[in-house]
Amino acid sequence: MPLRKPEALLSYLLLLMEHKYEFQYEVFNDISELSEDDAWLLTEAREVTEQAYAPYSNFHVGAVAILENGEVVAGTNQENASYPVGICAERVLLGSVATIHPDVPIKTIAVSYNSEEVKSDHPISPCGMCRQALLEYETRTKSPIRLILSGQEGKVYIIKTARFLLPFAFTSDELNK
Repeated sequence: MPLRKPEALLSYLLLLMEHKYEFQYEVFNDISELSEDDAWLLTEAREVTEQAYAPYSNFHVGAVAILENGEVVAGTNQENASYPVGICAERVLLGSVATIHPDVPIKTIAVSYNSEEVKSDHPISPCGMCRQALLEYETRTKSPIRLILSGQEGKVYIIKTARFLLPFAFTSDELNK
């Protein structure tokens, strides 16, 4: 059927060019619905938030990973009076893992937060820089990193791979000639 009106043709062409990105993740009402291992890891992440250095934002984030070799490594956000110098819990964790256990894949990371100013009753997601760093570690070790995201209470999200959080990532593929 020929399209005679320019508006109809434009709509048709836009429809041909449109793409959709979706991913699935699991939602649990609270920690009691998780497996024993996932509940333990999330509890560790919730507890390690106390070690965060966040005197400016009062937003304490903890990340705890279980590695393929069974080791457990934690990281917390570390703020600085010069705000750009601070570093997120996820990247502290990744740096520690890469230093202590080079090239060992991470099976799962649990991330939680606590704050004196906002209620910690829902999951938070890694920032853009952390998403990029998580994807780089996945690529480096050729292994997906499963994420457990939650506050100190309430809903828990489980995401199968950090790659889902950064669909149009800049990767080493762009640098290879």
